[in-house]
Order: sequence, then structure tokens, then C-alpha cells
Amino acid sequence: MEKKQLKEYIHTCMHQLYGGVIRRQQHLIRCLVGDYHSSSSRSGPLLLVNKCTRMQSVMSGGNPTLEVDALSILRSISPNLDATKHKGQAGRIAVIGGCREYTGAPYFSAISALKIGADLSHVFCTKDAAPVIKGYSPELIVHPLLEESYNVRDEDITTSLNKVLIEVDKWMERFDCLVIGPGLGRDPFLLDCVTDIMKNARQNNIPMVIDGDGLFLVTNCLDLISGYPLAVLTPNINEYKRLVQKVLNCEVNDQDGPQQLLSLSKSMGGVTILRKGQSDYISDGKEVKSVSIYGSPRRCGGQGDILSGSVAVFFAWARKLVGNGEPDINPAMVSCIAGSALMRKAASLAFQDKKRSTLTTDIIEHLGRSLEDICPVR
Repeated sequence: MEKKQLKEYIHTCMHQLYGGVIRRQQHLIRCLVGDYHSSSSRSGPLLLVNKCTRMQSVMSGGNPTLEVDALSILRSISPNLDATKHKGQAGRIAVIGGCREYTGAPYFSAISALKIGADLSHVFCTKDAAPVIKGYSPELIVHPLLEESYNVRDEDITTSLNKVLIEVDKWMERFDCLVIGPGLGRDPFLLDCVTDIMKNARQNNIPMVIDGDGLFLVTNCLDLISGYPLAVLTPNINEYKRLVQKVLNCEVNDQDGPQQLLSLSKSMGGVTILRKGQSDYISDGKEVKSVSIYGSPRRCGGQGDILSGSVAVFFAWARKLVGNGEPDINPAMVSCIAGSALMRKAASLAFQDKKRSTLTTDIIEHLGRSLEDICPVR
């Protein structure tokens, strides 16, 4: 056999050998996670999933040294159902968003909060969006209080803005967390309204989860959230790129992504950032954690809205634990970890059922089952 032919033969053998190893690893992961999804047992499969987390992280492009035990965190902050509790104690969430063009996003975020276990979910939107959002579900409390520029005369801008703020302020102290941005749009007057709402929320120490056009707003006005530990940002790849360019004055560095995320959060005064992606990375300026378990290859629009509603509920629950004297934790950080894990689990189950036709509404319908699999009702 000639030297060239010998090299080609050896190369082919090595490729087949390592290809077989990788396929066996992938099969093992599918078997372990598949057993967890289908089993009625609540303990054994969960242990198996936790043991294979590091392997999953490597296979999905995550960093195994940063991978956190997201399932344990999710269980630790999810409250028991107690017949002695009254309405509102499991969380009151408000979504600030929804305009003529975008009505689905605020609905997805608000209804996801209810599906996970919040008692009450409000939506503050424009008057045009309100009837549409009300029509999606009678479960939501919809407030048609926000205005867009086309509805406000120049001479009435100050009066109209004050009127909006007075009406929203009547409700503010009732909320455990705000979700800012789903379906908000970029109308100048509407953004002015939300700017003042955020300032009011910050003065009252109300947590805020900021997504969608809310991220457009804070990227152009960093003082709204800079140094506020009760703020969570949930950027996708493009929103994250704009934040990095604005705050760090450089481009995204995927080779050292966790360190750059840490620097970004620290530069913003300890705001918690959940960078969405194949693996979700989370930092509060002190540490970086990743969540890589579960997931789905389907990328239908609206999944970020589910995540924002999920994080808001877990934020409310985690703050109650801190208020009840639980060990010192950062509720913003743990709420991002829990929300990421639950969202990924629901997306995974929905994809098993619907494959390519999976929609955001399918994922929402799997939120309850996903939480029950991880945290059975006691």
C-alpha cells in the first residue's frame, strides 16, 4: 500500500472511531433525558439528569465549569401550595407593553406567569391593543392606559404623560415584579411613559425584568437601570450586541463570552443579565453561571416572552424567601436560572409532541407539566 493511501486509510479509521464515540454519547443523553420525561418516578430520573448535565453542556456548546444545578434551585424557590394562603401571595405580576402592532408578546409573557403559578397577571398597554389582548384570555387584567404619539397633541404631551403616570401609580405598590418591554414598540411618547414608570418602580424597590423594546429603551438610557440590583435584562444575540457596543465600547467576544458578560454586568453596576442562546449565561457582576439542560431546536418567535414572564414569577418567589429569612441569595440571579431551566424544559416537551410545527402557545401549554415534573405538588 502506498504512503498516501495508508494515510487516507488511517484517517478514515480514526474518523469512524471518534464518530462512533460521539454518537454513543448523544444516544446516552437522549436515553437519560427520555427516561426522565416519560417516567412517573420523581427522584431517580432527576438524579440521572443532574449527573448528565455536564455532558449535555459540553455537547451543546456550553461551559461545564459554569453549569449550575438549575433543577435544585428551581425546587428551592418554588413554594408549596397551601390552602391557608390568600389570593396574591403567590405573586402579582404586571407586564408593561402592547401597542397597535404587537399584542401577542405581552399576552405570552402575562399568561406564562399565570401558568407557572402567579395568582394575578396584569397588562398595561395602549388603548388600541387592550381589546385584542382581552380577547386572548379572560384570565388577564388589562389596563388600556398607555398612549402613542398619534393620539396626543403636542400641546397636551405633558398633561397626557402625567395622567398616565397617575393612573399607573395607583397600581404600582401591589406588584411583586414588572416585565418591561414585550410588544412595547418604539413610539417616542410611549417610551417616555415607560421611562417614568421605570423611575417610579425603582424608587419603590420593585423588581423589573426588561426584554424586547424595553432593552432598546435602557440601551439608550442606561441610567434607568444602572446600579439597580433588582433589574434583570434578558437580551437575545442582537440586543446583547448593542448593549456590549454601548457599555463596553467593543464588539461581542464569543471566545471569552463569560468574562465579557461579567464585565458588562459589573460595568452596569451589578444589574443581572441573562444572555439567551444555545446555552443561557447569567451574571450579576460577581459570578457567571450557565444553564444548558433541555432545550429545543425550534426557534419560533415568542419564547423570550415566555422567559420574561417566568423569570418575573421566580423573582417574586425568591424575594419572599429572602424576606422570610432564608440564606443570603441574589433573587435576581436565581430567578434567571430557574426561569431558563423551566423554559427549556417546556420547549423540549413541546418539541417532542409537535416537532417542526411547535409554536409558542404549545410551549406555554407545557409549562405546568414541566414544573410539576421538577417540583411535584405536595
